[in-house]
Amino acid sequence: METPSTNFTPIGLDLEADKNYAWCACGKSNKQPFCDGSHAGSGISPQLFKAEKAGTYYLCTCKKSGNAPYCDGSHKK
Repeated sequence: METPSTNFTPIGLDLEADKNYAWCACGKSNKQPFCDGSHAGSGISPQLFKAEKAGTYYLCTCKKSGNAPYCDGSHKK
């Protein structure tokens, strides 16, 4: 699985509570870390999620997090 960038630093974003988000799981989206539909035909689907509460969250861009869509530091390994 390749991403459009070699920069795998997590992206910190302010998310709203109880809002639906679609995290890009394939790495092809040009709107990282969110899905833009580029996965079509790949067999990989975005991960749908809601933030439990409003706040700043760091979302994974390396696609190796064991806690996706949230960063767990896997990009450092």
